[in-house]
Amino acid sequence: MLTFGPVPSRRLGRSLGINNITFKHCSYSCVYCQIGRTTEYSVKRGGFYPPEKIYNDVLKSVKRAGKRGEKIDYLTFVADGEPTLDVNLIKILNMIKTLGIKTAIISNSSLIWMDEVKRDLMNFDWVSLKCDSVDEHVWKKIDRPHGELALKKILNGMVDFSHNYKGDLNIEVMLVKGVNDGGDNLKQLGQFLRRVKHNRIYLSVPTRPPAEKFVNKPDEMTVTKAYNILGEKLKNVQLNIGFEGNEFSSTGDLENDILRITAVHPMKIDSVINLINREKGTLSIINKLKKEEKIKEIDYNGEKFIVRTLY
Repeated sequence: MLTFGPVPSRRLGRSLGINNITFKHCSYSCVYCQIGRTTEYSVKRGGFYPPEKIYNDVLKSVKRAGKRGEKIDYLTFVADGEPTLDVNLIKILNMIKTLGIKTAIISNSSLIWMDEVKRDLMNFDWVSLKCDSVDEHVWKKIDRPHGELALKKILNGMVDFSHNYKGDLNIEVMLVKGVNDGGDNLKQLGQFLRRVKHNRIYLSVPTRPPAEKFVNKPDEMTVTKAYNILGEKLKNVQLNIGFEGNEFSSTGDLENDILRITAVHPMKIDSVINLINREKGTLSIINKLKKEEKIKEIDYNGEKFIVRTLY
C-alpha cells in the first residue's frame, strides 16, 4: 500500500497519498497520531522502499484516476511514519515530478535541522511543517520525541528553511485539550512563529481516533481563543477543524481501496458507506473485512470510524 486515494483534503483538494515509510518508523510518537504509537523510533535516514517501486505505484494510481475521471491536485507524501526519514526522498520526488502534478509533503519537522533534509524539501511545491509547542516540557508531552532530538535545533531549522524556501509553506498546530491549548503556551508559540516566513498557519484539533485515549479536542471557546492569540500578530491563521467530506475515490477494487485508505486515513463509517454506494457495492464488504480482522470499528467523540487492523 504505497499509494492511497485520491482522498479529500481540507488543505490540498484532491490528494493522492504516497506512503514511502514502512510502518511505523518515526522520530515522534505523538499522543494524537491517528495510526497509533510509534513502534520503530528513529532519527537516522535510511532506505525503505525502492524508488522505482514507489514511482510505478504512483503511476498506476494516476492512470487509474485518469481513466475514471478523478481529479488529482497533489501527489502528497503522507506516510506511516516521518517521510523525511527516507534517504531516497529526493530521488522519488524527481521521478514523480515527471507526471506533471504538484507535489506536497506533510512532515513533523523533527529532521528540519539537517541540511540534506532542508535541501530535499526545497524541491516540493507545498510543504507542511508541524509545530505543536515551543515549550520543551509540552513538546515532550504531546509529541514524545526520540531521545536524540533537540527542540532548539528543530526550531532554528524551521526558521532557516522558511527564509530560503520558495514554495508554499504551511505550519500546522494540533491543539490537544489540557496539553498545549493554554494561553501561555500559545503566546510563546506565536512569538516564535513570527520568525517563520510562512504562507498559512493551520490550527487543527483531533478528528480521528488518537494513539492515546486521554486525547480530546478543546472546546469551541478554547479554539477561538487560540485563533485570536495567534491571529493577533501572525498572518493567515486558519482553522482546520471541519470535516473533509465523503468524496473518497475508488480504483474499482473496493475491498483493496478500503484497506489502502484506512491504513493511513481512518474513515468515518458514513464515508465508507458513501464510497461503497457510489461504486455500487454492498455493505457486506464491511462485515467481511471485520470478520477477517482486516479492519475494525472505533468510537471516538460519539462518531464511528473504520481503521485498518495493523497489529
